[in-house]
Amino acid sequence: MTTAQHPIGSGFGASTTAAEVLRGIDLSGRLAIVTGGYSGLGLETTRALAGAGAHVVVPARRPDTAKAALGDLAEVDELDLGDLDSVRDFAGRFTSSGRRIDIVINSAAIMACPETRVGPGWEAQFATNHLGHFALVNHLWPVIAPGARIVSVSSRGHHFSGIRWDDMWFERGYDKWQAYGQAKTANALFAVHLDELGEPSGVRAFSVHPGSILTPLQRHIPLAEQIANGWVDENGTPVADWFKTPEQGAATQVWAATSPALAGMGGVYCEDCDIAEPASGEPLPSGPGRPAMFLGVRDYATDREQAARLWALSAELTGVNAFA
Repeated sequence: MTTAQHPIGSGFGASTTAAEVLRGIDLSGRLAIVTGGYSGLGLETTRALAGAGAHVVVPARRPDTAKAALGDLAEVDELDLGDLDSVRDFAGRFTSSGRRIDIVINSAAIMACPETRVGPGWEAQFATNHLGHFALVNHLWPVIAPGARIVSVSSRGHHFSGIRWDDMWFERGYDKWQAYGQAKTANALFAVHLDELGEPSGVRAFSVHPGSILTPLQRHIPLAEQIANGWVDENGTPVADWFKTPEQGAATQVWAATSPALAGMGGVYCEDCDIAEPASGEPLPSGPGRPAMFLGVRDYATDREQAARLWALSAELTGVNAFA
């Protein structure tokens, strides 16, 4: 059943933290996989889920760094989302353990990086943020439990670009922000079609915009650009008062993964711990120290036909489709 792309009055908001979302929720006996779960929003997501009793598995490109950050908080394994062999190998190790998955949060990402090619020449942001997660979920599908939730961490950055069907790999000139936007649109469309495919098994999928937060995700953005954007001062100290804390930024993906209010729903884009409104196409006017910004979700990021088209293409590119 299609869920309406409109708020449901969750009772939470932009300042809600992940711990507040989980208050009163017991995740004992549940297993969650959180990509990128050792840094930034992913780390706060892991902390919140583990604090509510879940066993969290964090696949990491830098497992030693992840183990140092997490300690006994989570189980760590190796995974490079930009390498499909690594994705397959991680999924094989996990499925052979005989365990079932109740929550998947695809939180790992790269943003606005210099032009980089991976695999057979794929643009790195689309390949890592979307195709890596697409392959991961499809490889893991046999051990995803009925009733599980899968959360695809998109971004308000999806407003920068829809899917560039005529030049997906930026062969006619690279723009780091359009590439990021395309990847984040792909994250949203992935949730749309996965939800349609998974609903008969009770598996529901959501995409989320976590909010604007200063984390290691900004590592590819030069300091001068961050200063020009009004994010930080010359010393790299945050100056914008509209950024969320990491604890607040993790809240929407945790809410989408666990909230009883979303029972029977799926396939929608969420922000500020609620289902988002469709975007008007006009940005929120800028204010003191805050740039103009878009709210809600663009129609091309929730379009079911584009979602099905992207799924078919992704299956062809990665060579894996659990629903074929």
